[in-house]
Amino acid sequence: MPRPGLPKLVATDLDGTIVHNDDTVSAYTHEVLDRVRAAGIPVVGATGRGPRLAELTRNDIRDADFLVMANGGRVVDQTDPLDPIVLRDARLPGRVLAAVITELESAVGPLTVMVEALDGHDDPLWGDPDPSWRYPDRLEPRSRTECFAGDVIKAFARAPGHDVDELLAAAARIVSPTVATVTQAGLGFIEILPPGVDKATGLAVVTEAIGVDPGDVLVFGDMPNDLGMFAWAGWGRVAVANAHPLVRAAADEITSSNEEDGVAVYLDRLLSR
Repeated sequence: MPRPGLPKLVATDLDGTIVHNDDTVSAYTHEVLDRVRAAGIPVVGATGRGPRLAELTRNDIRDADFLVMANGGRVVDQTDPLDPIVLRDARLPGRVLAAVITELESAVGPLTVMVEALDGHDDPLWGDPDPSWRYPDRLEPRSRTECFAGDVIKAFARAPGHDVDELLAAAARIVSPTVATVTQAGLGFIEILPPGVDKATGLAVVTEAIGVDPGDVLVFGDMPNDLGMFAWAGWGRVAVANAHPLVRAAADEITSSNEEDGVAVYLDRLLSR
């Protein structure tokens, strides 16, 4: 169960957690997060979104002192909004990703693969067009040779006809964590990241920078890419009601859904104790 009193840092996932299904964040959520900061508690946005979506992310969690992006691969200190500092920038070599994809395809069959290699504002993904991808206007078709030519922030992969959780379980069996990290964030694709990269290690960069113990961190989430920080944070782990079953099972408490501003409701009550 969460500890009494207040945490020393609050970290929350965005999509499916504080972001509504219509891609908006309520004024109520913004107001409560502002009160969290006013209480002297740093706020961290911990998201699977890559750095190319930094502007959108800052708009969705305006009160964040730090951003943990790309599932932990990019960490940004934005306590001075005029001079943000990149504290972590992890990349996966294209040749390593190519070997991972080859090994996965030998086990599960052909994959749709997209890579996130660029980090400029709204830069596109590269790779295979897929009708199930929600953001086709942000994808530039490219060959695998081009996609794997350099380092990437992360890759997305889907096996048509395979459930994403089944594919993730297969990838976890096949891919050594010393080679790459695999997870999924609710987009219907598994995500392939540099080894040692998840939201927990990204948040650890933040807590080490500001001198906060993981035992004093409260986290909120909804999908398997949040499980790392749920295992790491010690003050409290809260899942929204719409969370994946694995996340619900890992949580200390369940708050109401993203559509019902569950994170803000929980924090509002916490601040009112």
